[in-house]
Amino acid sequence: MSAVVDEARRWLGTPYLHQASRRGVGADCLGLICGVWQAVVGALPQEVPAYTRDWGEPEGLEVLWQAARRHLVEKPLGEAAAGDVILFRMRERAIAKHLGIQSAVGRQPRFIHAYERHGVVESPLSAPWARRVVGRFRFPPG
Repeated sequence: MSAVVDEARRWLGTPYLHQASRRGVGADCLGLICGVWQAVVGALPQEVPAYTRDWGEPEGLEVLWQAARRHLVEKPLGEAAAGDVILFRMRERAIAKHLGIQSAVGRQPRFIHAYERHGVVESPLSAPWARRVVGRFRFPPG
């Protein structure tokens, strides 16, 4: 899905801003996904409610994973493709609470994500990141 990757790359350099989704102004990881969705698919399927930085950790709720399953098309983890939305569990036994968009596959896989203190960046999908991937999705047709 080159349109997804192309749009995600337009967000590179956007500062990190919790709960934001405005290219060039501010975005967090969910805001990046929402912004790309709006550019490539259309209107968001639901309004994103306010959320805290802990995403549901105190209750152990997989809020982000449940939303991804409702609105995106789930894929097997081993079927990586450019344009996939990837879901990360940042710590073992913690809830999944980080998202990115796979921008390259093959020998040098990469992904685009909004990362606190870094903003929207394109990073290598290195072994430390890859072992945290717990879900893989694609956007529905626009």
